[in-house]
Amino acid sequence: MGSPAFKEWAVIVRALLAGEQILDVRKGGLHEDGRHFDVHSSRVWLYPTAEHQRAELLKPAYQRWIDDSPASPPGEPIRLEGWADVVGVATLTDPDQLATIDSKFIWTFDYAESRLKWKKRDPLWVLALRAHRLAEPITVPWREEYGGCTSWVDLDGLPDDPSSLESEPVLSDESFTSRLKLVQNDLPVKFEATESKRP
Repeated sequence: MGSPAFKEWAVIVRALLAGEQILDVRKGGLHEDGRHFDVHSSRVWLYPTAEHQRAELLKPAYQRWIDDSPASPPGEPIRLEGWADVVGVATLTDPDQLATIDSKFIWTFDYAESRLKWKKRDPLWVLALRAHRLAEPITVPWREEYGGCTSWVDLDGLPDDPSSLESEPVLSDESFTSRLKLVQNDLPVKFEATESKRP
């Protein structure tokens, strides 16, 4: 099995592919395996979806992005413009911990905090993502099993490894390393490299 697709709001995928943020936060959807989030792979396709995204949940400067961020509504072909390496993860349990990285993502803090508070027994996962933009976007047919509230989908018709296609990192090595270091310095919990689960 190749690299899975990581479902996220289209506006967040845009932010990752524009270099506006290198982090994502995740608790896990209602249809996750065991109803708990886990990192399925250290390399993922970025699957933009319109499910659940709303302008008022974004910081004001980014709310206009909702209208012009390509999304893949259920039933329509899925357009993929990039992929990412998950280079590190941390788990948070305290709103004060989350507040230290509030400036590192485009959600409002209230929305990010609501993710933290949902399913209180589970920590909030923070993923550091090194995003790459494809030279040519890929479109794959939608299938019913791709829908629903889940983080991970195995899309048919894609190369096993996204890096086999022409693409380039959104941020230079120097810029990404610098921004990742700032995140690591700000987080009050250990930020760990991910282990590859790709075959």
